[in-house]
Amino acid sequence: MNGSISFSHGGDIYSRKIIYDFSANINPLGMPEGVKKALINGFNDFEHYPDTECAKLRRAIAERDGAEYEKIVCGNGAADLIYRIVQAFRPQRALVCAPTFSEYERALISSGCEVARYYTNIKDNFSLRDDIIEFIDSSDIVFLCNPNNPVGNLIQTALLKKIIRKCAECGALLVIDECFIEFTGEKPLSPAELSGNVILLRAFTKIYAMPGLRLGYIICSQADTAKKIKYCGQCWSVSVPAQIAGVAALEEQGFIEQTVELIKKERGFLADSLKKSGFEVFDSKANFILFRCGLPLDRILLRKGIAIRDCFDYHGLSAGYFRIAVRNREENIILVNAINEAVLNG
Repeated sequence: MNGSISFSHGGDIYSRKIIYDFSANINPLGMPEGVKKALINGFNDFEHYPDTECAKLRRAIAERDGAEYEKIVCGNGAADLIYRIVQAFRPQRALVCAPTFSEYERALISSGCEVARYYTNIKDNFSLRDDIIEFIDSSDIVFLCNPNNPVGNLIQTALLKKIIRKCAECGALLVIDECFIEFTGEKPLSPAELSGNVILLRAFTKIYAMPGLRLGYIICSQADTAKKIKYCGQCWSVSVPAQIAGVAALEEQGFIEQTVELIKKERGFLADSLKKSGFEVFDSKANFILFRCGLPLDRILLRKGIAIRDCFDYHGLSAGYFRIAVRNREENIILVNAINEAVLNG
């Protein structure tokens, strides 16, 4: 049931005149100063080819995340690794959820894979239900996003453990995208908890505000899986600046905790403001909020140089759904005032 699919994304500041970008879910604290200093100090190293093993970076990830070195693969952002996973295993049948991040389906379709969608329901805040287990039997690979983009909701721990067990029983490869997990304040999955063939997908992009550097990584439950995926990418997929930035980011103290505190406070402010405007707001634990309204809000705000994400092209959503990133208070007030003006003017 491949059907038609759109692959647009937030963060397009190049084809439009954007002053305030609420369409890309990047940490409002920006790139840590320690990372910027490391990049400046490492400038001379840019003259060399990157380490194809990403050895220093992988050792730092292994120590921070409690993972085994040989089960870690670094890539040119999370999207690069999604494509490499699909290329490595060439699945025939895949299960993805709807709505969710479109790059899973795009990568699968590009390899000729048949894609089945598990549709979540608005009355459940677009959360997974127990009946997803019934869809796994016929799947070679399952993609989950936790917290899910564009909703920001987390998979219940008990259900996630059931899914992991089910995939192990039927031999399905399970990919769990945790690229936004740090924003929630919840503990990510421990590699030691995994059974079967599971891949945890994580990234520096969002939490450390470095999307332009492109840096993601995976932790595999099986070393053979990591090896297979590694050799499906080109040798120098992770640049010298990206590796330097990643190592420096992992040395930051208190940055994630500071981020979680800010996001929780500002997410509440934005959610309350949207509700006061009469919009339907969906519960989020991440650094973005999904809501629904009857105005062409993206076009109205664009006139003021404000970009938000129109979610009409997500499977399971339609016109009228929008996603906004949680920014700092100054920017959030600008957005709220612009929305209130749009509502007032009808």
